[in-house]
Amino acid sequence: MSPPAPAIPDPYGDDYSTVDECAAVLPQACVDQSFSKTPDPAAAVGPAASGSNNKSLIMVNCDLYSQAADSVGAAEKSGLPDISPYACFYGVPKRQVLKVGWLDKLSPQGKCVFQRRWVRFDGESLTYYNNDKEMYSKGMILASAIRQVRGLGDNKFEVVTSLRTFIFRAEREGERQEWMETLQTATRPPACGSQKRSGTLPHVSSTNKRGLLELRGYKGRVLVSLAGSKVRLCKTEQDYKAGLAVAEVELTAANIRDVDRRGFEINTPFKNFCFTAESEREKQEWIEAVKESIAETLYDYEVAEKIWFKEANRSCADCRAPQPEWASVNLGVVICKKCAGQHRSLGPSISKVRSLKLDSSVWSNELVELFLEVGNKNANSFWAANLPLEEDLYREASAEQRATFIRRKYRERKYTSVLEGFNDLEHLNKALCAAVVSSDVLQTMALVFSGADVMCATGDPTYSTPYLLAQRAGQKLQMEFLHQNKLCAFPRLDQWSENACLPEASIFMDGFLYISSSSTKATLDRRGRDDMARRWCTLEGGFLSYYESERSPSAIGRVDATEVISLAVNHTETMTGAGAVFTVELYLQTERLLIFGAETQETQHDWIQALTKCFIPPKVEGLVRKESELIGRLHYKEGHDLYYWRMGWFMLEGSSLHFSSGEEEGEEEVLQLKQLQELTVSTHTEGEDKIQVLLMVACGRTVYIHGFNKMDFTVWHSAIKLAAGTDGNALGDQQLTKNGVPIIVDSCIAFVTQYGLCQEGVYQRPGNPGRVSHLLEEFTHDARNVKLREKEHQLQDVTDTLKSFLSQAEDALLTKELYPYWVSALDEKSERQRVKKYSAFIESLPKINRSTLEALLQHLYRIQQCSHLNRMPSEKLASVFSSCLFQTRGQTTQEISVVHDLISNYITLFSVSEDQVQQMERENSFITRWNDKKDTTFAPAGDLIFEVYLEKREPEKCCLIKVSPSMRPTELAETALNMRNVAVNADDFWTTFEVIENGELERPLHHSEKILEQVLEWSSLDYPSSAFLVIKKFVGFKLLGEDQKHFLKGDYLKFSDGCSKLLSGHKFQDKYVVLHSEKLLLYRDIKSAKAEKTIPLKDVKCYLGLKKRLKPPTNWGFTICTDKQQLHFCCDKRETQVNWVTDIIRMKYGSDLHASTNSKEMADHKSTRGGALTEGSKVLPQNLNSSKQTTERRVSLGDGEWRPAKDPSPHFKSNTIGAPKSSTMGAPKSNPIAVPKSNTVGAPKSSTMGAPKSNPIAVPKSNTIGAPKSNEPFKPPAIPSRRTSVDVCLPLRLPSPSSSRHMQPMPLPVLPQSGCKTVNKRPALGGEAILPPNLLNELNSVLNKTGRTNKNND
Repeated sequence: MSPPAPAIPDPYGDDYSTVDECAAVLPQACVDQSFSKTPDPAAAVGPAASGSNNKSLIMVNCDLYSQAADSVGAAEKSGLPDISPYACFYGVPKRQVLKVGWLDKLSPQGKCVFQRRWVRFDGESLTYYNNDKEMYSKGMILASAIRQVRGLGDNKFEVVTSLRTFIFRAEREGERQEWMETLQTATRPPACGSQKRSGTLPHVSSTNKRGLLELRGYKGRVLVSLAGSKVRLCKTEQDYKAGLAVAEVELTAANIRDVDRRGFEINTPFKNFCFTAESEREKQEWIEAVKESIAETLYDYEVAEKIWFKEANRSCADCRAPQPEWASVNLGVVICKKCAGQHRSLGPSISKVRSLKLDSSVWSNELVELFLEVGNKNANSFWAANLPLEEDLYREASAEQRATFIRRKYRERKYTSVLEGFNDLEHLNKALCAAVVSSDVLQTMALVFSGADVMCATGDPTYSTPYLLAQRAGQKLQMEFLHQNKLCAFPRLDQWSENACLPEASIFMDGFLYISSSSTKATLDRRGRDDMARRWCTLEGGFLSYYESERSPSAIGRVDATEVISLAVNHTETMTGAGAVFTVELYLQTERLLIFGAETQETQHDWIQALTKCFIPPKVEGLVRKESELIGRLHYKEGHDLYYWRMGWFMLEGSSLHFSSGEEEGEEEVLQLKQLQELTVSTHTEGEDKIQVLLMVACGRTVYIHGFNKMDFTVWHSAIKLAAGTDGNALGDQQLTKNGVPIIVDSCIAFVTQYGLCQEGVYQRPGNPGRVSHLLEEFTHDARNVKLREKEHQLQDVTDTLKSFLSQAEDALLTKELYPYWVSALDEKSERQRVKKYSAFIESLPKINRSTLEALLQHLYRIQQCSHLNRMPSEKLASVFSSCLFQTRGQTTQEISVVHDLISNYITLFSVSEDQVQQMERENSFITRWNDKKDTTFAPAGDLIFEVYLEKREPEKCCLIKVSPSMRPTELAETALNMRNVAVNADDFWTTFEVIENGELERPLHHSEKILEQVLEWSSLDYPSSAFLVIKKFVGFKLLGEDQKHFLKGDYLKFSDGCSKLLSGHKFQDKYVVLHSEKLLLYRDIKSAKAEKTIPLKDVKCYLGLKKRLKPPTNWGFTICTDKQQLHFCCDKRETQVNWVTDIIRMKYGSDLHASTNSKEMADHKSTRGGALTEGSKVLPQNLNSSKQTTERRVSLGDGEWRPAKDPSPHFKSNTIGAPKSSTMGAPKSNPIAVPKSNTVGAPKSSTMGAPKSNPIAVPKSNTIGAPKSNEPFKPPAIPSRRTSVDVCLPLRLPSPSSSRHMQPMPLPVLPQSGCKTVNKRPALGGEAILPPNLLNELNSVLNKTGRTNKNND
């Protein structure tokens, strides 16, 4: 009796089917044509065993979940019982052995040798064994591979396959016939409407895997194929494709274990199979695949069949992999196993993962119905509503890509649809309470996942939660959904942003990474590593833990993220034993190093983002960028605070070093490492510890850094050194000057300017190719430390080096892209129009090309200015450089014309000011003088670039400074201090010292001296190379600002002239020394009337210190150097030494060593030269050139003239003798000028010079030091004009040794009407005196030189 026909399916009914319906469908499967067969056996539900008397196997295909719900449908809902979790799967029928027995098998080696074999055929495969006790065959032929079975003579028959023919022999003819019939029947094509047998599980496992492995006990490698719950062993790939095998291992009762580095073992109850893979990574893949296949044998398909009944659930909600076997029961999505692993990493508060096949007890009727109601399609309408196509996940994605996508989709909810109209949590909760009483589960889901509280208060005391409201309304699916999400917590969507700073405890990540087993060496060389193993890693609670595998209960290692002090990122692939990975290095305070790697850069970046949030403060999170190479914290000090170390956060990105103190959000400073002027390492002593310190000087700022430990410092030093070095042939890859010009170009230009400006044919003479190549290599290795010196380098080699560099650069200086435009400009007949076009082309050049071109054209313009000496006019220079600038092989007329125009019009093209042009002319003039006078033994490096030392002559204290002919000591000191960013206090007098005699003698330079003029005189020294310049504080110096012309000083000193002819030899003798009237007078003693030696100060230099070979009696003294000899004076203490030297300098120049400007006011004045200054930094207490307020200062013009100050009104406090400028010069009669006691020097200019009569001028008492009144705006103090000798006349009485250095004011003598003589008589102190004739003559001489007479007003 045939079974009744099934009910007609309702396309609008429920999307599931009961067991009764499935049973009704099965008998019709073979006859009802409305059920289409699934062509892919992997999509079949499975076989149904319909047991018949002969136990034959009936295979049917059930399409309950392979058809869409609207095409298959279900019975009307009213006619269905309650939904059941039991699906239409009835298990896999055991294979029935159709034939078994002993046969002789012909050996494959031929020679007609038959071997006794136990042969077994079960309808799926023909297998043969050595005996009937063995469990695993010696050979296997799949039934599907048998093409033909035919008989032969002598009880033999052959089995033909596409690859080989197997010959068997039976003992009797009847037995042979039975074997042939059995095999022929089994291999006969199936009748119409029947199903072909399948030897695999109805659901093809996702773990199918195939590959070559070594098998212990077997010669050579075998091809291992994993399909379902079986492992098939084949000799070759060809055998596998032909359906031939050695044996098949059933995994039902098997297990697998890791045995050694690349080996694993499959253990069965009968035999152990030990395999060896080619790599550790391949081994891990095999272990994972076999484990999954073993688990497959325990699966229960009942729930899976029912969930899959809805078409949307037949593919993974995340990657769309077919037949997903896992689900997130609270999110309502069905997922594959690979995605399920990443869902677990989200934590149960976001995703609760359960298996469709293993966790059958979890799947209640309501939960199954909920998944059929929602489905992946509806769930993704919320979770992936705004998913960009390029960010979608695909089936073949790596674990890292999968983890990133799932984290963004569910944890960050990056792609969700945003519910409009819900401004706060209260609105969301009210909407949730309204939704749970309806049947719209999708709306409830959207509200909960947008941040509504599942346990919120409803306002009803009886039904106080949304769950109870749903229960009252009888909404079972709403109740199930709320139950599954009762412990979940999703923050409101508008509270989330990708860059938000999460609390440390909430930062969670996990996934597979490659961890290095070695933790001692860094990998800055980025070479391959063979010690990295794939490990399961988690970041939770601020700890990074790594495990042997995903299922390992305990961690192999653990790192506290707060102990990380530096994190190094490798943006290029590192080759490891497991393949190519992108590595990250974690440097810890404990001097440990942990290296991990990710398979993709995106995964690497995600881990870096998570890790840095654990140890970097929120205020400096902006330092963490995608291209960061090194991030961490260091001790540093810079600029205005060089006394205390501070802790800061640093980030290296390319050649830029970003750093921040972390005190203010968004605060960030940048050092351009390519433009470093200095990069040195030194050892400092901090307490009892010695630390390594890295010094960086760039663009007027100085930064010192040191690490937390030696390893940390080494990685930063290496990375910074690498970033600051030359790393290519492009202009931007070179080490640069502060102006953005490659150092190689700047150094060559400077050298040629200094030593080749006057050389005939300077750029036409060829250099030595070997030396040029060597010089290029030196610049490429470290241009910053290449010093071009005249004794070491030939001019021709340097010029060829410059030309070679420009020719070999990665791109032409004028760029090849603009070549047609440069040439087309020549079509313009007007030079003015051509220049206009050239200017536009220059503006379009890259910044570094533009700055380099400007420097080069300035140099060539300077060269052609001296073409009368070097015979290199602009035409010849253009001919030489056209091929370099355009990087063309030949020299065309057009290219030469363009370069000629550029050189000739340099001033116009770069808007060079008239002052700059004059400066170049002055420098050219000086350089020609230099080349005429200089001693070849002295040669500073580069074009007017001198080595200036800060405080000490040590390599790390050296600064290279370009010195112009007009530069003075104050400007030089400012430049050096600005380069090192040294803070200058108001009371510090930083002074430029000229040091000679190997450091034994040093001279503070007066502010009016010119640096180059002093340096030029070193050529006259016995050892010019021993001379150098040093900038340091002048300890003991005091700024007085008094009139030194009329200063008088005397004291006993020990003196030696160093002459060995004297009987006394080099012994020092006591002399009474007097400083007065620009002379230094030496007396035998204080009573002597005539000086033994008179030394005019005009042409002498006064140095601190004495030569050691003189063996001075004390350590303090000074040396007076004249053109012919050196005079040595020995003092009793340091203070006396400094006072004498400074007083001699004051006397010689008529003013203080430093400009008489209020030091405190000038300390706050910011210099506009010498590079950028940091905010709030202080500069020198004096600045001769930058102040605009003091429009006239007293400056030496080199001809004896002095410029008076315009506004002399501010007064200087002084106790030194000095009169206000108020004389009655040339009057027929004059009374003495009464000068009351006053602390003010430099009274207002109120003179009646030349008047018939002059009254005394009273100078009011004042304590003001050149400062205005408090209620008046600041006015810079004026420097009093240098007075001639007629202003006042001091009596020539020798001061007492006990007298103060600065004598009290005294009555001044009257000026005589005519000259008179003094007859070896010293006037009494306070008495009247007449003007000595020599002083009167000096006065007339000065007045005549300046074009004035005694009748002119001053």
